[in-house]
Amino acid sequence: MTGRQATTTLWRPTGPEELALVEESGRRAWPPRLPEQPIFYPVLDEGYAVMIARDWNVKHSGAGFVTRFEVDTEFLRRYPVRRAGGRTILELWVPAEELDEFNAHIVGEIRVTHTFR
Repeated sequence: MTGRQATTTLWRPTGPEELALVEESGRRAWPPRLPEQPIFYPVLDEGYAVMIARDWNVKHSGAGFVTRFEVDTEFLRRYPVRRAGGRTILELWVPAEELDEFNAHIVGEIRVTHTFR
């Protein structure tokens, strides 16, 4: 092994308010969930993230963004992949109380890959 940590690419569709909080963290962490948001849902497919950002976030927030980030693969094994619809509509369900630990396993920065208005 080369010493490089194995990572998994995840995407997160997000609105402008959440993205501003990610920016405040130096693009290193997701903000705490609101009381009505007990689960953090990163997705495993970029196309699914695009669909949500474009079709839902724009409608509800005026803008939608797709972010891409890497997480330590070994750590992610604790979260089973959940199918939320079709073959590529796959999510991880991270309980809100585990988000700080999840954030600690992000490798590198959270990057915006698509913007919709």
